[in-house]
Amino acid sequence: MEAKKIVEALLFVSQGPLRVETIMDITGIKSNDEVKQLITELSNDYESRQSPVHIMEIAGGWQLSTKREFAPYIRKLFKEETTLKLSSSALETLAIVAYKQPLTRAEIEKIRGVEVSAVLKTLTEKNLIRTCGRKETVGTPFLYGTTQQFLIYFGLKSTDDLPLLQETGEEQATKEAEDNE
Repeated sequence: MEAKKIVEALLFVSQGPLRVETIMDITGIKSNDEVKQLITELSNDYESRQSPVHIMEIAGGWQLSTKREFAPYIRKLFKEETTLKLSSSALETLAIVAYKQPLTRAEIEKIRGVEVSAVLKTLTEKNLIRTCGRKETVGTPFLYGTTQQFLIYFGLKSTDDLPLLQETGEEQATKEAEDNE
């Protein structure tokens, strides 16, 4: 059986991103480069026929996905199932964790200025954040970081793909003052 078709079938049935190593284990392909070449060929096949699906590198693996312009139709088909609803406080907390990770609940609360235990619980239940260790300080509090599900939901290869934060006016003024000294 043709290896490219096997890889395509695996990407089609997978419920999440497939790592190259997983594809190698299943198919018996011996080389990372060969798997990546097959994925590139498949991706080019989809592009050449202007398919509504494409292959994305996401969260450390590869996944077959529909293109963004088809999202409104897919939402209609699945209605509420495709929408992850987060409050503005949950989104703000998630952004803080994503950009500053790993950090403790107290550090998040210092940035937000409000208590965040319930929000952290919600984000953990939705598998968008996780505890990723303990801080070596008094009380050894939990450290929080994002999950692979966070990367998948936001379509990121890694947190390095997060958009750059814009400096606030205050931060910019402080930086300029330091530069002038």
